[in-house]
Amino acid sequence: MSYRLQKILSQWGIASRRRAEDLILAGRVRVNGAVAKLGQTAEPTTDRIEVDGKLIAMQSRPKLVYLLLNKPVGVVSTCFDPQGRPTVLELLPPQLGDCEGIHPVGRLDIDSSGALLLTNDGELTFRLTHPRHSISKTYAVWVQGRPTAAALADWRNGIDLEGQLTLPARVEVIKQQTDRTLLEIVLTEGRNRQIRRVATQLGYPVLHLHRTRIGDISIDGSSERERLRLHSLASGSYRHLQIAELNSLQGNGDRNTIAKP
Repeated sequence: MSYRLQKILSQWGIASRRRAEDLILAGRVRVNGAVAKLGQTAEPTTDRIEVDGKLIAMQSRPKLVYLLLNKPVGVVSTCFDPQGRPTVLELLPPQLGDCEGIHPVGRLDIDSSGALLLTNDGELTFRLTHPRHSISKTYAVWVQGRPTAAALADWRNGIDLEGQLTLPARVEVIKQQTDRTLLEIVLTEGRNRQIRRVATQLGYPVLHLHRTRIGDISIDGSSERERLRLHSLASGSYRHLQIAELNSLQGNGDRNTIAKP
């Protein structure tokens, strides 16, 4: 059966679907010796598919890997950084180097820390980053000052950013000190530096931002039982996802995939 090339490359862990499209547009993918075009289909078991001159062996599909990382501040959420800054892939051990195509799912900016998913499952990455699939993300955010009730209400209802309202958010005060406030914020969208931009616009700049949860997956475990067993992930550490956690991301429980080797 024939499939679109970008789907083949993502399913085989070569790249996320969007990255695969970039590879095709850049002329780096060939099918049976000819430069591939975006939208082209291929039969993975019979066609000769190459990326940067390397033959993709369809019979040796890489083992799918699903990781949760506690990203430290100062590390970029990319596979490569032209400025030479440390990347999230550099936090992984050498034995994961053989798992082709591992990449971060979405971004967490360099000044922020916390939960970040890494995988070589391009289809899952596509699902989790596509706008039509909303997955909540929870943050512990220290802001400067003490936000008023009116400011918090505006944040919850939506703030105009570049002519577009943010989606309703859950914003709760956890702790207040003389000159700063700890908020728990739950978003179902991921616009660029959204929390920082909204906080600044309201007059309460972010002092520190830490993502604690992605959907049902927490860096402290997704349940009280798991928190006792898994403990909290130290900064810069990772763990393999549990089967139940993976199923929650996929939106079903019928995919027969091993999350942890």
